[in-house]
Order: sequence, then structure tokens, then C-alpha cells
Amino acid sequence: MRTRMLVSEALRSLRASASTTLAATMTVLIGMFLLGLLIALGTWVVSWSAHVKKEVIVKVYFTQDASAKQINAVAAKLDQDPRVKKYTFVSKDEALARMKKRFPDLFKAGALPSNPLPASEEVEPKTAEYADAIFRSFYPRPAGVDTVNYGKKTAKRILRVAHVIELVFVIAVLILLVAAMLLIANTIRLSIFSRRREIEVMKLVGATNWFVRGPFMLEGLICGLVGSVLAVVLLLLGKELVLPTILGRVDAGDDVSAIPFVLNALALLGVGLALGAAGSGITLRRFLRI
Repeated sequence: MRTRMLVSEALRSLRASASTTLAATMTVLIGMFLLGLLIALGTWVVSWSAHVKKEVIVKVYFTQDASAKQINAVAAKLDQDPRVKKYTFVSKDEALARMKKRFPDLFKAGALPSNPLPASEEVEPKTAEYADAIFRSFYPRPAGVDTVNYGKKTAKRILRVAHVIELVFVIAVLILLVAAMLLIANTIRLSIFSRRREIEVMKLVGATNWFVRGPFMLEGLICGLVGSVLAVVLLLLGKELVLPTILGRVDAGDDVSAIPFVLNALALLGVGLALGAAGSGITLRRFLRI
């Protein structure tokens, strides 16, 4: 009975204050749309940075006269290194075949009299941050190893950009969440102030704090839910109509992707409900002192 009364009171309030209800719903809609867009874009960019990190590979080049024993010793060393995800041996012939495929113009004049390329181990670290430590583990150089390289300057630049992207994404999400909650709280506050006499009467006849809060919090939940649903619909339209055109012009790896749309939509619905309820609750407690 009490639940039915709270629901009917909340619905009556929404109809009575249609303008503030619309304003609160539009606030949630804009906030959740921007949040969903930021989550999709941010997770895609983070995925792209992870893809770029995978390109940080440590290359261990052997001398031309390196023996099988020396090559196996390097493999054993890599086996024991917990920072190494995997490593691949590239023979001299395979290195030459790769160069022919990558730079065919260099071989138009004919075959080389000999293969100048060394054999190597291509080492993929578990995380790109381990590349420098693996690089330094080969000094002093073991027998049979000529040089070790991982593009130090390029790798550091990649890591720096990736870390900045991840930090900006987290900060932007937090700022947007706080801004959305404050906007919702201020919008709902207008509705509460316009009905403060009604609240005073409810208190005078013995209504409890939670009985007074109930309709307003339910009001916030409804505004949050409707605004979030509309935001999900807009994001779905953007995903189907705009996204294919954008992705068609972006050159990224097959493993680069944003968060699944279903998870993004569920997150927006949950956040919208939470912000609607929190905005109502905070406004009632802070401004009305119920």
C-alpha cells in the first residue's frame, strides 16, 4: 500500500511539474549520451594504445658466426625471464625473405651474392614497460650476441602517449559523472523548492523523512531511467549510421575495439538510475534539511 502511494505521488509530481521533469530528463539524456560516447571512444583509444604497445619488441641480433649452442643459451635465458611473454627465432634466410617482401625494389637488380642479415630473436615482453629491463638484461652481451635493440626513443614515446590517454580517459569520466550529478541535483532542487510548502505540511502531519524523500527519489529514478534510455537510443543510431563511416577511414588493427555496446548501454542505465536517485537524495538532505 505504501509503495503504491509513493509511486502514485511520484507520478503525480512528474505530471504537475512537467517543465522541471523535462529539464531533469534532458539533463540526464545529455549527460548519459556524453558519458556513453566517452566510454566508447575512451575504451577504443585504450584498446588502440594496448595494440600499439604490442609493437614494442626487443630484438636480439646474433653475430654471423654464432653457434647453435650460443643461440640455445640465449633461448634458455629468455625462458627463465618472467618478463618475457614469448620469443621467436628468426633465421638468416627468414630475415632475408622478410626484407624481400618489404622492400622488393632493392632486389630488382638480382640476388645478393651473400646474405648480410643476421639471425635474431624477436622478444615480446608481457607488458611494453618491461622492454627496457629485458634490453638491459643483455649487458654485458652474452657470447654470440652482436646487438640488442627495441627502439628506445620510439617505445618511450608510445608508452608516454598511452599513459596520458588512459589518465585523460579516467579523469574525463569522473568529471562528467560529477557534473551530471550536480546538474541533476540542481534541476530536481527547483522541483523541490516549488513544493516546499507541500513538504512542510507533510512533515506537520507526521510524515517521516523517508516518506517525504520517497516520491522525490522515485522521481529522480524515473528521470534517470528515461534519460538513459533515450541516450542509449541516440548512441545506437550513431553506432549504426555514423560509426561505419568513421571506422572506414581509421587504420587500426583487428584487435582494436571499444567496449561492447550492450555493456555500455547497461552501464549507462545503471549510472542514470544511480545519479537520479543520488541527485534527489543529496538535494533533499542538503537544501531542505528534512
